[in-house]
Formats: sequence, C-alpha cells, structure tokens
Amino acid sequence: MDHQHHNHPKHSQQEQAKEQQDKVTERLEEKTLHGHEHAMHADTTGHPPHGKHGHDHHRMMIEDFKKRFWVSLVLSIPVIILSPMVQHILGFTLEVPYAIYIAFILSSVIYFYGGWPFLTGLVEEIKKGSAGMMTLIGVAITVAYLYSTAIVFGLEGMDFFWELATLIVIMLLGHWIEMRSVLGASKALELLVSMMPAEAMLIRDGETVKVRIEDLQKGDLILVKPGEKVPADGVVEDGESHLNESMLTGESKPVKKNKGDKVIGGSINGNGALRVLVEHTGKESYLNKVITLVQEAQKTKSETQRLANRAAKWLTYIALIAGFGTLAVWLILGQDFAFALERMVTVMVISCPHALGLAVPLVVAISTAVSANNGLLIRNRTAFENSRRITTIIFDKTGTLTQGSHEIASVVTFDKTMDEREMLRLAAGVEQNSEHFISQGILRKVKAEGITVPPSEAFNYLPGKGLEGMVDGRDVKVVGPNYIKEYNIQVPASTAEEGVETVVYTLVDGQPVGYITMRDQIRPESAGAIQVLKENGIKNLLLTGDNERVARSVSDKLKMDGYLANVLPHQKQDKVKELQAKGEFVAMTGDGVNDAPALAQADVGIAVGSGTDVAAETADIILVNSNPQDIASLILFGKATYRKMIQNLIWATGYNVIALPLAAGVLYNQGIMISPAVGAALMSLSTVIVAINAQLLRRQLK
Repeated sequence: MDHQHHNHPKHSQQEQAKEQQDKVTERLEEKTLHGHEHAMHADTTGHPPHGKHGHDHHRMMIEDFKKRFWVSLVLSIPVIILSPMVQHILGFTLEVPYAIYIAFILSSVIYFYGGWPFLTGLVEEIKKGSAGMMTLIGVAITVAYLYSTAIVFGLEGMDFFWELATLIVIMLLGHWIEMRSVLGASKALELLVSMMPAEAMLIRDGETVKVRIEDLQKGDLILVKPGEKVPADGVVEDGESHLNESMLTGESKPVKKNKGDKVIGGSINGNGALRVLVEHTGKESYLNKVITLVQEAQKTKSETQRLANRAAKWLTYIALIAGFGTLAVWLILGQDFAFALERMVTVMVISCPHALGLAVPLVVAISTAVSANNGLLIRNRTAFENSRRITTIIFDKTGTLTQGSHEIASVVTFDKTMDEREMLRLAAGVEQNSEHFISQGILRKVKAEGITVPPSEAFNYLPGKGLEGMVDGRDVKVVGPNYIKEYNIQVPASTAEEGVETVVYTLVDGQPVGYITMRDQIRPESAGAIQVLKENGIKNLLLTGDNERVARSVSDKLKMDGYLANVLPHQKQDKVKELQAKGEFVAMTGDGVNDAPALAQADVGIAVGSGTDVAAETADIILVNSNPQDIASLILFGKATYRKMIQNLIWATGYNVIALPLAAGVLYNQGIMISPAVGAALMSLSTVIVAINAQLLRRQLK
C-alpha cells in the first residue's frame, strides 16, 4: 500500500538487515567463541555438524550418558550390598560365596563402561594441560579401582568397590542432568532450522524444476511462488511482492520487494511471484551463520561452572599431593605399606566429592526449567547469573515496551449522518485489499468491534496518497494528509498528537466524513515492569530510532529515567558502549535485527520473544511471553540461582577441609582417624545436602 503517510520505516529495514549482519556476526563470534572446552562434550570427531545433525549428536550423547547411568546403577546395587563396609555400617551380614570376586567383576564393568566418559575426559584434559573435573573423577575412580583390585588378589586391607560404584553413578547423573538442561534451552535453534524450506523451484532452460535446497548454487535462478518461503539469500531479478521479514526486522508489516532488492532465505513471500538470483547457499547463508553461532553459544559455560572446574582442578592437585604425601609420611614414620597405602587411597577417593559433580548441574537444571515456565529462555548462563549485577536497562521501544503494531487510537467523524462504526465499515471495505500495516490495524479494529467487512469493487492505489474503491455503490477513499493538501480539501483540525500518531482521512463520494488516528500502543505490562526496576534501584532508559515526540511521549507515560531518540541502528551499540565506559553494567532489550549489535554488546542481552529470531539468537536471554515484567523476574531469578550455586560449591568442597586431614591421619596419635567408611558417609552427606539445597531453589523462584 502506498499511503505516503503510512511509510515510517525504521531507517530502511531491508538495507539495514543486511548492513547489520556483519556486525552481529562479528560481535557474536567474539562473545561466544570462548570457554568451549567442555570435557563432557569431548568428541574425537570434532565439532558436530550443522543444524539438525548437530542436535541429533547432542541427543545421542544424552542417551549414551543415560544408558551408562542406568546400567551402572543396576550393577551398583549388588556391589553395595556385598560390601563388608556397608554391611558393617548397616549392621547386617550376608554370606555369599565368592562375594569379593562378584563385586570385582561388577565393579570392573562399572569402571570401564560407566567410567569411560571420565577416563577419556581425563586423557583429553591431560593433553590440553588443564586438569579439571574429569581429571579429578578419573584419578579417584582409577585409584579406587586399582587399590580394590589389589585387595582382591592378596593385598591386605578393605576394598573401595562401593565408593567406586556410587561415585561413577553420581557423576553420570550430574552430567546427564546438565546435558539435558542444555538441550532444553535449544528449542530456538530447531525453530531456526525449520524456517528453511526443504526444496526450491529452479528455473532451467525456461522451465521450473524442483530441487533440494542443498543442490542450489550461487548464480542459480529460482522461482518463489506466493506464500512460499524464500529458499536462499539472493537478489530479485523479476517480479514484485511483499515479504514477511519479521525474522529479521521485528516489524509485523510486509516489506515491498522489487527488481534489484535483496531477499533473505527463510523470509515468507506474500501474494506476488518472484524470480530470485541466488547469492548465498548452505553454510554461507545468513540463517546458517546464525545457526552456527547459536550452537557455539550453547556450548559456553557459565562463570560458576568454570569456578566448579577450577575447584576440581585444585582438588586434583591437592588429592595427588596429599595422597602421595600421606603415603610417604607414614612410610617414613615406620608404618607398614598396607596401612600407608590405605591412608593414601582414602585421601584420594574422598577428595573427589560426589557433590561437586551435582553442585552446578542440579541448580542449572532447576533454574532453567522454572525460568522457562516463567517465560525466560536462558541461552547464556553467565549472563543469567550476571543479571544480579545490572545497574542500567536500555529498552528498545517498538515491540518491547510497545506492541510493535499500529492500532487505532481514535475514530472521529465530521458527518452527523454517519457514526463511527459505519465509517470504519466503509474504510475497511477498501483496506481489506491491502497488506499494509495500517490497513491491517483498521481490519483488526473492525473485527474486534464485530463489524462485517463489505465487499468492494474498482479497488485502486493512489500512489503516495492512499487507496480508493467502490463500497455499497459509493466512492470511498482512505487517504493521508498529502491527498488532503493536494486537493485543498477543507477538514477540521485533527486532535492527533503530532509526530506520535498517524492520521488517515475517509472520504465518501468526494466528501470528508472523518479521520482515524493510529499509534503504536504501549504494552499494558510495561508500566509495572518499569516500577519494579525502579524499586530495585535499576536505571531505565528508552532507546529508539523514532522522533523525539514519540520517545518523550512513551518515556513520560511510563515515568522512565530518560530517553534517547533518533538513534540510528549502528548507534544503538555505541550508546551501550558509552554507558559501559561510565562503569554501568548494562542490559539491553530489543526485538529486531537493528537491535542485534546492541544486544550482543550489552553485558546482558534480552530479546523479546515475539520479535525476530536474529535478535533472539544474538541475545543471552529471551522473554518467551514478550512480557516486560519478566525482566524483573529475570533479575530476581539470577540472584537466587547464583546464590544457590555458590552455596552448593561451598558445601561440595568445604567438607574436604575437615575430611582430608583426618583421612591422612593428622590426629592419629590422638586416636582420631577417619576410616574409609566415615569418609564415604561424609561424601554422601555432602551430596544429600547439595541436592536438598538445589531443590529449595524451586520454592524461591515461584
């Protein structure tokens, strides 16, 4: 539709979309391509391939951990029952012939099958020269297994088979939970993959041939029929249509495409046929670049996870030094080798707390699930935890604090013989022929009022001015101020807020009968969200490409701390940088590709779920329900989650401060020495406390 007054694009979006791609990609790569050394994801084949295949790979790994967990759990039960230590603790005796050999065989299966991911992880970490969780687990289970095997074949002492079995089972459970939580947050990736059609219509020798999208090459000419998805990035060679590029622009209105305009793979064609010359295919396409970046982002570890790994690294060194030190000291003091070896093994086994394997994954799984139920999709865990540090939040206006679609603000009639409903009915009769966002706003209002849209004839565009047609035998025009001025039509002054509202006039049989004002409506939840942020001492600013009148109007109505108007897309990122330079910890919320660089630059990027997938995949956190009030929930959830993770890490490692010296025999001369049984009990107690503490998070997040 060519209403000139309707055209207030956010700074030429179709050009803007392409302009921003490099910036988004560059910043995202900078933000995501670090900290990917996830030992549990160790994969000798390298990175999983693109898209769905990579997801299948991740699911296969989850299934593998799940299978290893259940097999190990089932085999652990007889190992635990047959353990003399467990029998002693529980006060029962079970005479089973060759019990120690049965325990040895079952434990061997658990060690090699259940412990395999940790043993391979240990090798990977040693190759990288970076000891972590896998090294700690690998050392503990290997020492326990070798020592217990020596006991079976004649060494004097008590075996550690049940500690070995429970340690492997608990660690498998922790990693399984963590991997499931990662997969649960990756639904957006699958949606992105599904945006691309499977086939394309290739024009060859004047005829169309259906080909797989993978077979398209640069320079191919393809036909995109009405209603179809564009199968690849390219340039329009012939045809005219309106494309739904909401995945890129965040605007609900279709974008007109003519010869020479660029189109993006995944956007949806309107009612015209297009011939498109293919520019980018496969991995070069914009959508595939986004998918790659999402995959990379999903591999990142949070700061707290890295803290857990650092704790594991130091515990590994402590375990090795304390273990061998204990052996050496007792041998020097004249104790026999069997006693000294038992002390060493006890120190090494209990220095690997079961709880450390669950400390972070349990909290992550719970916070991810509860947050999702409350409309928050967490993609970057570090940013989620860092949300507790936010000092300033910048809001994009359109689609974030406002609805992002123009709705009718007022209907005013000049003609006393025509009421508002009749004027709307006649206007809708003409507007039903257009896909323009103003037309759609009028039609939404008519539908909400229960008004039946009449048929129209002789529909015609008035380029740069409006629309006209015959409705009920009457000549109806819906036009902008340009038409009124050109034909010097006398109309009463409108009450529209200048620069904020759009005005369209309705003429019936050449006479003006009234006007309709439209504006981007503020979301009902926005005021409450701003209020909560103020109560938490967080500054809030409005950032928009719209004029100052619009910005001031929204800012004043919501009682915000300030606004920045007439900001071009590339300047949004600069505004974020300026605030960061002043020491502010900045969160940015937005919904369009023009927000993507700023979302990536911000310390915490928050995308509104109803907006573009590009914005969502650039952001750290997505508001699934597009509710600004969820931002307040995000900050509270982030604080609670971080607290629980730190508490659990303290519980998981703290008992070592007491257990390790006692296990080494520091107070042996005072008659105090921790036995393997007590060490195991302390480990179990630590694990139980961590699990209960993590579950308490559910109550805090409700």
